[in-house]
Amino acid sequence: MPKQKTHSASKKRFRFTASGLLKRNKQNKNHILNKKTRKRKRNLRQGAYIHETQAKTIGNMIYGQK
Repeated sequence: MPKQKTHSASKKRFRFTASGLLKRNKQNKNHILNKKTRKRKRNLRQGAYIHETQAKTIGNMIYGQK
């Protein structure tokens, strides 16, 4: 049976931390930034972690089925 390919979009969007958690960027930071406050845009720069209910699915997309 052939190997499962890595999901390229997931590879670009998510990173594993040293402790094994998946890190992601926050949404709503690409366009229509005039109406968003300075504080809101500043908070959107910080990363966030993937919820544990989705971590297994995204981990499989990055590394494939094991």
